[in-house]
Amino acid sequence: MKKIVVHVREDGHKQVEETLEGLHYTISLVQDVYEIVVYTPEENLDDLIEKIQGVLDLRYNENMIEVSTPEFVISSLLKRAEKKVEKKEEKTPVEKLLGTVKGYGELDLEKLSLTSIAGLVALSGLLLDNQTIIIGAMLLSPIMGPIYGFSVYAALGRLENALRCLGVLAALLLGVFVLSAIATFLINIVMPLGLTDEITTRLVVNPIYTIMAVLLGFAAVVAFNRGTSEVIAGVAIAAAIIPPTVVAGLVLVLQPMSLITTALLVAGQIVGLIAGALVAVTVLKIKPRDTRDQTVAKRYMTWSVAMIVLLIVLLLWISWLMWN
Repeated sequence: MKKIVVHVREDGHKQVEETLEGLHYTISLVQDVYEIVVYTPEENLDDLIEKIQGVLDLRYNENMIEVSTPEFVISSLLKRAEKKVEKKEEKTPVEKLLGTVKGYGELDLEKLSLTSIAGLVALSGLLLDNQTIIIGAMLLSPIMGPIYGFSVYAALGRLENALRCLGVLAALLLGVFVLSAIATFLINIVMPLGLTDEITTRLVVNPIYTIMAVLLGFAAVVAFNRGTSEVIAGVAIAAAIIPPTVVAGLVLVLQPMSLITTALLVAGQIVGLIAGALVAVTVLKIKPRDTRDQTVAKRYMTWSVAMIVLLIVLLLWISWLMWN
């Protein structure tokens, strides 16, 4: 159940009330501003917000829409309304999505620290040939955020924000790569290092890795959109991209001739994850409310998908040639 509070000027409350026809709501007048309160099942929230926003002139400061989730509501009327509601696909409102991805386009010390620590822990697991440590490192990495943010912003036509998310992703992975190379160099001075099985398995280019990344990107975005914890949803993405990035830094020191192979693997994982994320936001029907914004968003999404498909085909072709 959701609670919607609409603040509207005196000259606009009639139009808002018309959109609420058939629903039970309360209305009060406070200093020339009407406050309309209505409760609605969560399945109807997005459609109702779209109707209200269509008649509410938000250019006026007094007009606003507030949505909240009550801890519980005791009402026989609302109970009957919930029983009558048509079962349909639950859709997260665009405004809520924008709130969840707001910080993903900003690079800060916390993100850098967590990703760097995750990279160092993964490095120790790779050198110790310990898969448990490698997987454990993924719990620390905030890699999920920028990829999810990019896909949502791209679907909403916010190109600048989408590019910022890609910039954050690139900075985090570059940090992991450089830190892994430095750590490997310093450790190798103290004690000579060799390539373990966990490392050598990530020196082989295989087209299946890219396909797996597409599936992981899709599943992670769908899970996160449905309310799954970012940490849990992000483990799959981090597991796909952090270890290969760490291996790239490691082989730069220990076996430079393998750097091209690992770079292709990392590129394939990144492109695959982004492709899966874009497919997910398309399936989830994430788009702007305004028709004009939808046209712009569709154009940006078309460009993004075309570029990603081109890169995937190119990477799969190169991977296939190297694999054979």
